Amino acid sequence: MVTHGSDCPKPASHEEIAFYTIRSLKRTVPPALPGVMFLSGGQSEEDASLNLNEMNKMGPHPFQLSFSYGRALQASCLKAWKGVPENKAKAQQVLMERARANGEAQLGKYGGGAGGAAAASSLFEKRYVY
Repeated sequence: MVTHGSDCPKPASHEEIAFYTIRSLKRTVPPALPGVMFLSGGQSEEDASLNLNEMNKMGPHPFQLSFSYGRALQASCLKAWKGVPENKAKAQQVLMERARANGEAQLGKYGGGAGGAAAASSLFEKRYVY
């Protein structure tokens, strides 16, 4: 996904990210490739979903665009759970809400707002090593 740098003073819009990502993919990815799966790369859960949604709204594309998010799928769920067994139902609800949001984004039908403030928090970690 083509995104602005973490220190950029003026963040790119979801529409700009979608435009430049799709343009780059169409210039470099063979149309015979069945799909492109995105990692979140430290984006907030909500930004990752909204960027994927905007890309899919620009379709159809010669390949499917979907997600393979780690932190951007699990962060709110883990915050809700806190390792406490009594929080299991709430954590499952939060995970399902985020998964549903990303499923809708994969179809270009996500309206935004899933997960509230927790989902809008940046997951960027400077010098993060995988």
